[in-house]
Amino acid sequence: MTAAPEHGPDQQTATRPAQSRRALLAGSVGNFIEWYEFGVYGYFATIIAARFFTPEGGSEIEGLVKTYASFALAFFFRPVGAALFGRLGDRIGRRPVLVTVVLLMTGATTLIGALPTYATVGALAPWLLTFLRVLQGLSAGGEFGGAVSVMTEFAPPGKRGLYGSWQSFTVALGLLGGAGMAALLATALSTQQLNSWGWRLPFLLTLPLGLGALWLRLRLDETPAFREEREAERPPAREVARAIALGAGRIMGWAAAGYTFLVVLPAYLQSSLNATFQQALVATVLANLGFAVTIVPAGWLSDRVGRRPVMLSGALLVTALALPLLNLLQSTGTSNAVKGLAVFVAGAVVGLMAGPGPAMLSELFPTTVRYTGLGLAYALSNAVFSGCAGLVITETIERTGSVDIPGYYAAVTCAVSALTLLARNKSTYLRGN
Repeated sequence: MTAAPEHGPDQQTATRPAQSRRALLAGSVGNFIEWYEFGVYGYFATIIAARFFTPEGGSEIEGLVKTYASFALAFFFRPVGAALFGRLGDRIGRRPVLVTVVLLMTGATTLIGALPTYATVGALAPWLLTFLRVLQGLSAGGEFGGAVSVMTEFAPPGKRGLYGSWQSFTVALGLLGGAGMAALLATALSTQQLNSWGWRLPFLLTLPLGLGALWLRLRLDETPAFREEREAERPPAREVARAIALGAGRIMGWAAAGYTFLVVLPAYLQSSLNATFQQALVATVLANLGFAVTIVPAGWLSDRVGRRPVMLSGALLVTALALPLLNLLQSTGTSNAVKGLAVFVAGAVVGLMAGPGPAMLSELFPTTVRYTGLGLAYALSNAVFSGCAGLVITETIERTGSVDIPGYYAAVTCAVSALTLLARNKSTYLRGN
């Protein structure tokens, strides 16, 4: 296949504004639910560890490691979901597959809120939770590729970066929604109530959210690009594999730094810096606000100057700032205002990568393999660098005693992403529509 510019020309079939807006909403709502739940699971990690992974007399840190292991396992099923649902989405259409994955995600998440704990059913409890996490991983793997395909294939000419950025923006909204719900419950309920039954409420809330998402997706049209090119010749598997590897490398910093600063942060602050649950949640809300503020402007800017310069700026900033920002949080002499600014900035620089990221991935693949290709690139990167973030950071801190591990983890992965973004791709770049 021929090479194309880094954010090549828009070649989409013209779509009506109403179709574009409907696609944006239908694509976004599933992402919101997915990341709301993943955020809630991360924010309540210490409580879930005690309820499901820590039998009487067990170590708290051991329970937290097992909780993150379950967290990581769900991420490793994302590539399986991306391959399975992506292939279906490229064969039968984006719409029916997106309907299926939102049903699967909603059902699995709601059931987590109704699960019996270790105190009730013993060793069966963590297995039941892990099974539902696997179902969530499968559905999440199918969600991203379809949602981004719909958003970018319906995007008006010259606005693919802006439209694609809404996928990342609803990630921020989902994480903020989860953090807000956790903060509300932590404020309204006593510690005993929160640990006993309050933690279940955010998961049960997914049911009405999922029904709303289902209604929106049932009203969604199939994309013009898919209708016109579903029978087109598919590119060679080797070129698709190269594009998947390239895409995964370019977003690994986004995946790792995003989860480090936006999801793992609460448990890290509590277990390593002795912060209270409420303090950890406030820090997380500020980080996610910073993340949300920069995403859409970054996507808009990438339509004008290219995906590479904006994403590269974010990767280099995280590489340079991750450890200094973390040291500000560790310092007892740092004021709360400065600490709040530090976590806000940490989230904001990740947003520079997340804004153009979906459009960049979409443009690596032609319509015939787009759902599968971009879904796999995203899922593989997230499986390794997001899903393992909590497990790697917690286990490494326990073994080394160094509280700087999160900063090193984010900086190193973003440095590798920066190198990948600097590499000029030739035959590996597949022209987007």
